[in-house]
Amino acid sequence: MNPHPSTRNVQRPRPAGAGWGRWLSREQGGTGARASARFEVQKHAAREISSPLGLVTLKRRERRASLGGTGFQPVVLGGPPKTWGARSASRASNVRGPVSRAKFGGTPNLTGWKPVPPRANSERGSVLVIVLWVAIGLVSIALYFANSMNYELTASDNRMNGLAADQAIEGAARYVALVLQSFATNGAVPTSAQFKCAAVPVGDARFWLVGRDLGADKPTEPTFGLVDEGGKLNLNGVSTNVLQYLPNMTVDFANAIMDWRGTNGVVSLDYTSLGYSAKNAPFETVDELRLVYGATEDLLAGADINRNGVLDKNEKGQSGSGQLETGLFEDCTVYTREPNYHSDGSMLTNVNTAARTEIRSLLQNAGLSTSYLNQLMTNANVRIVYHGLFGFALRCRNVGMTSSDFASLADNITTSTNTYLRNRVNVNTANADVLTALFMGLNVDQSTAESAAQTLVTYRQQKAQNLTSVAWVIDALGSTTPVVTALASGDYVTTHSYQFTADIAAVGAFGRGYRRVKFIFDVSDGTPKILYRQDLSRLGWALGDKARQTLPAQNGGQ
Repeated sequence: MNPHPSTRNVQRPRPAGAGWGRWLSREQGGTGARASARFEVQKHAAREISSPLGLVTLKRRERRASLGGTGFQPVVLGGPPKTWGARSASRASNVRGPVSRAKFGGTPNLTGWKPVPPRANSERGSVLVIVLWVAIGLVSIALYFANSMNYELTASDNRMNGLAADQAIEGAARYVALVLQSFATNGAVPTSAQFKCAAVPVGDARFWLVGRDLGADKPTEPTFGLVDEGGKLNLNGVSTNVLQYLPNMTVDFANAIMDWRGTNGVVSLDYTSLGYSAKNAPFETVDELRLVYGATEDLLAGADINRNGVLDKNEKGQSGSGQLETGLFEDCTVYTREPNYHSDGSMLTNVNTAARTEIRSLLQNAGLSTSYLNQLMTNANVRIVYHGLFGFALRCRNVGMTSSDFASLADNITTSTNTYLRNRVNVNTANADVLTALFMGLNVDQSTAESAAQTLVTYRQQKAQNLTSVAWVIDALGSTTPVVTALASGDYVTTHSYQFTADIAAVGAFGRGYRRVKFIFDVSDGTPKILYRQDLSRLGWALGDKARQTLPAQNGGQ
């Protein structure tokens, strides 16, 4: 027991003359040589490391030991060198570096001592690198699956919007049928002012009816509405003389068309190399032109690759003028058919075969004077035979009847006994190229034909209210011009149409899931029915830049 517990842990100074080992043993509770050696090792190591030279020496000795040099045998100060016991050796092995195990006060004894290798820092670094690579791999896998899920989410959204667009097109087709039932009566052509035809909402989807601007040479944005098939040339009835004057047309290809549809069994072109033979029958669709020998994309589609009636940024006209150059797909049809009877099934009055009493009754019912009777039926006591409705209109004008007077008769008369009238061109909706080709096919020179066609297009734009019958053509061109005389020689023109194209494009929410389908409707039998359906989605975007820019705002406003 310590009689002075308050001073038990107080370190007393070493008495003069006392040895370090005895003093350390007494102060720290050590036993003789072991405690003294431990203290001396610690003291000498601290003294060596405290000086720059000692630090260098320490590093050199440690490096030599790590390279296989002989270590130091620790000894106890004040006695001969001896080997430590097992317990002391295990403790000494925990002291790193040969300096801490040296004999102080003389030259270290380096014999018989095995160096302690340094800890494997390289092994710890390898483990760190492996862990980092594993972490990077796991992060990469997570990013890969996250990116895959993002793509899958986008694809699912596109599929959903595609289905919405498909259903919008189906709804649009029914909507068009209702429009035709309501407004396309007695051959009238519905106008875009009578129904909605752009960005019409169907749930989250919207649809457009891609139309044509008949008056613009360089349209910059698509026009929306129905397309009249009656304003085109019928491939099954048009002659070579007319076809060859269409834009980009060649005489060889015009003859190939005649050869394809010919029914006389004589084929002048060899289709063996193409793997099929000529049809020798009427065209069923305009796209059948792709099979005709010599067909090219320039002939069929012109510069309008996506067939939306506009030169888009990726489309360039062959002339480089920016003017829209159409192909046969825009100027030809196979569907025109006009009923030669009233909507109730009763027959029209044939002015070539009707009795005088019938003509007199016709004039009276229209509120016109019967004084026109003799002049319309006979010429020098000879019955006049009219080759078409336009010829009768010209005769009425020559005897003093006005265009409005003739319009009151036009819907009740005919010059044919056929149930249906085919191949006539609607002068109210035909474009300038079709009109020019028609006039030149009737032996009118090119300059006169082009001038007349442009005059008619301009007149239609300025006096749309006067287009009630074919008599307006006489008002626009004059009764004695070559074009009017040529048209009166046959049954070439009309102002009625019964077949229409509904080129329907639709998108889902925010402009995704674009779809486009073309429908051909026929109302000649009184009830709208679909004759032809074609998917045009492959042709790309057809709605122009303006519609694309307004789509997000339209969806956001719903």
